[in-house]
Amino acid sequence: MSYDRTIRLDGDFDTTVTAVREALADQGFGVLTEIDVRATLKAKLGHDMEDYLILGACNPPLARRALEADRSIGLLLPCNVVVRRDGDTTLVQALDPGTMVTLTGLPALEGVAADATARLDAALRSLS
Repeated sequence: MSYDRTIRLDGDFDTTVTAVREALADQGFGVLTEIDVRATLKAKLGHDMEDYLILGACNPPLARRALEADRSIGLLLPCNVVVRRDGDTTLVQALDPGTMVTLTGLPALEGVAADATARLDAALRSLS
């Protein structure tokens, strides 16, 4: 089972992060959380790794619809978007919203997942 939607870009990391934020905003997503995995692992463990950022993106109307269908769906919110270096390229990965339907088995989430998927796919397409 694939649980991600991924694109590979030639742009540098910082430029890509800025573009991802803008692309998400254009689709109605705000970034609620940001985890700099590279900095955290360096500070806590002395571990060096490539640039790796997790953005917790949220589209409030979609989140509300999902929570109305299942209060426990908050465990899968917000939608994580990862921006990370992979060799000479930068990957942008988003959790496939269909995963919440697959994991819960709730048909009431299908419309929310379809809308979120369309918006995330549009954001990813705009980056290429």
